[in-house]
Amino acid sequence: MEIFTAAGFSALLQVIAIDLVLAGDNAIVIGLAAAGLPAEQRKKAIIVGILAATVLRIFFALITQQLLQIGPILLIGGGILLLYVCWKMWRELRTTHKEEEEATEALSDIDYDKSGAVAGGAPRKTFAQAAWQIVIADVSMSLDNVLAVAGAAMDHPTVLIIGLALSIALMGLAASFIARLLHKHRWIAYVGLLVILYVAIEMMLKGAYGQWPEQLAFLGGWFGAPGQMGH
Repeated sequence: MEIFTAAGFSALLQVIAIDLVLAGDNAIVIGLAAAGLPAEQRKKAIIVGILAATVLRIFFALITQQLLQIGPILLIGGGILLLYVCWKMWRELRTTHKEEEEATEALSDIDYDKSGAVAGGAPRKTFAQAAWQIVIADVSMSLDNVLAVAGAAMDHPTVLIIGLALSIALMGLAASFIARLLHKHRWIAYVGLLVILYVAIEMMLKGAYGQWPEQLAFLGGWFGAPGQMGH
């Protein structure tokens, strides 16, 4: 089993870091969208968000790995998409402390700041507005998650399966815990961001080398012969 090799274990560690950060990031977005709802609707919106994220991750997982096998140009495209994910994460990491607090309160249904209300400062919205916001965010973030995991686990199918199962489990079982963890220890999210940036650059270089092996022959020591890539 390839997770017991050095390369497989390294890919697994990358995947775990990506899963932790993106599950927490997704949870905070769901919490922010649900924070403006009345208490009785908030839980329902969070459940809808987590279920939608889970289903979308499974769907994208089924098609992304197939797409990445088509050819090197798609690897380059996937890497560029992940660079966009990094930029988006960088912006989200600059979310204000107050907004994050509202999101984590909504997810946990606990008044952490002792203000007398759970997510009391969030602007009010309807259930339909919150649900739509959550589904749109889920589509984007589930694709981000699957792409990042598929990129990190490229030549290690067992790592890919473990990574996607872990991603779904984290979203379903530990979303609010991870959101609170990232809220308290922001450095974890920055480590995850660096891992995703590394995966994005590696995907683009691997795709470029597969597409133009003669011009980029100096990358051969890293990726091996073009014919061996993907095996």
